[in-house]
Amino acid sequence: MPIVDLYEHSDQRHNLAHFATLASLAAVDGEINEKEKAVLDKFAFKLNITSAEYKEVMKKENKYPIQTPHSGEKRLKRLFELFQMVFADYFIEEDQMNLIERYAIGLGYSPDAAKVLIEKSYAIFRGKIAFEDYQYLMEKQP
Repeated sequence: MPIVDLYEHSDQRHNLAHFATLASLAAVDGEINEKEKAVLDKFAFKLNITSAEYKEVMKKENKYPIQTPHSGEKRLKRLFELFQMVFADYFIEEDQMNLIERYAIGLGYSPDAAKVLIEKSYAIFRGKIAFEDYQYLMEKQP
């Protein structure tokens, strides 16, 4: 087997684990609503999740461990994607926040750093950011 195949399988394993985490987050309240399903479908396509993998993740307890990316940017992107899932229905529940916190720590953030990142992300996704933060984000755009 060529070494490239090993990396592809590893990437797919990471993608599947990330998708399983997203699905768990969507289902934390006991059900997945239509908006959450639409977001899951989008991520399934983006992460190259097969229909068989999709069905397996949706019918069973999450059996995939958190795969921590080595890149800080990739870890932050995973956290961003979790917030996209949470805000798919424009409402965040306490169980979802607890799951996000556990996931952030699992991604390698310290509990204190995870708390800060989550608070900032929550403010941004709710549209409740300070002008200075808005200005900074706009100036970073090309």
